[in-house]
Amino acid sequence: MVQYNPKVWFSIVFHNYSRQVMRTLRPALIFLAIFSTAVCILFLDVFHWTEKDFHSTIAVHQLLGIVLGLFLVFRVNSAYDRWWEGRKLWGSLVNNTRNISFKFNAFLAPDDQENRIWFAQMISNIPASLRDHLRDRKQVQAMELSTEFLERAEKTRHLPNLISAAIYEKVQQLMNTGKITAEQFWLLDRELKEFSDIIGACERIKNTPIPYSYAMYIKKFIFIYLITLPFGLVITEEYMTIPMVLLLAFVLLSVELIAEEIEDPFGTDVNDLPTDELSGKMRDSVREIILH
Repeated sequence: MVQYNPKVWFSIVFHNYSRQVMRTLRPALIFLAIFSTAVCILFLDVFHWTEKDFHSTIAVHQLLGIVLGLFLVFRVNSAYDRWWEGRKLWGSLVNNTRNISFKFNAFLAPDDQENRIWFAQMISNIPASLRDHLRDRKQVQAMELSTEFLERAEKTRHLPNLISAAIYEKVQQLMNTGKITAEQFWLLDRELKEFSDIIGACERIKNTPIPYSYAMYIKKFIFIYLITLPFGLVITEEYMTIPMVLLLAFVLLSVELIAEEIEDPFGTDVNDLPTDELSGKMRDSVREIILH
């Protein structure tokens, strides 16, 4: 995730992220530049057409631009809603890991280092395993797991669920041995249930992309708009048609590119959520609370 100062306009305008966008859009811009140049040469230098021969107008493009603008606004808003919901879920995960750590710190005996270390490790593993699960990968060796649990973790297809279930089992064991009371168990159950709710909500965002037909027609509308634009400008604007088409293409394609990037907020793109940083902060907070 890009960290920036929104008040410094100059650094934002010339930030290196703009160069990354240009590299992504370069093939499309090169194609449109060649196509627009070909249209200009054909109309102006080969056929020598004037307004009498070919009546160009951008009236249709003006009307289409309004409709296309509405589509793009809805597209970006839908993608941002997914991004922001993902951020709220990870904010809830931060609060949840802290709350359950406070409770384990209060409920466990001060000299019960074995259980304190176990819960500190396993609670820290929940955000790390969820981060990797949402990226379709599993890094079991990078987590602090016991040898016995490591074998189970390598075999499972859903590591966050396995860790949550293991914490439930451990809490049940503590209640059965009298180390926590039934009332304390029910107090812990709220945060344990919240873990499952957060995992499921993140999976819903990850596994439910923007409907294919909607994304497909947005791209088709943008393509048709840009590919026909030179014909509406060539007679009146002549060779200025080329930079004008490229400017409009950069604007429209950049908006679509932003929506594509943030609609799945759990990946590793520049504007995705800082789940690596949040996982590290949660690990440090949990350890500080339980193992202080």
